[in-house]
Amino acid sequence: MKLYFNKEDASQIAVGAFAMSMPIAFTQEAWQMAESLPLFNLGLLAIISLSFLTIYTYYNLFQGNITHRLLGYIVRIVVAYVITLSVVALVLVALDKFPIITDSSLALKRLVIISMPASLGAIIVDSLDKE
Repeated sequence: MKLYFNKEDASQIAVGAFAMSMPIAFTQEAWQMAESLPLFNLGLLAIISLSFLTIYTYYNLFQGNITHRLLGYIVRIVVAYVITLSVVALVLVALDKFPIITDSSLALKRLVIISMPASLGAIIVDSLDKE
């Protein structure tokens, strides 16, 4: 397995995040859920999302061996989540459903809700060409 992160990895993560965010980003249910979801539940969604991202990366990309690659492991998880958040934000902006200036709380809630499945799709696509 490669120990570095390159443009190909970034593009694979972006494509995976885009593919998994699209079906959810277009649903009114996701937009409305964000309006009523308590902060505790929102935090729980973010933790679940990062947990699955971490577990999948550990077992599938790094094959359970991060002893000498801990920094690469952490960087891949952080970069994958940041790219996912960016892609989801871009999709929501395109749909005019990301009111970051007028209602930042609602925008961030929508971002976290839609990023949950998108982050898993992102890391799965990233892992497809790994050895």
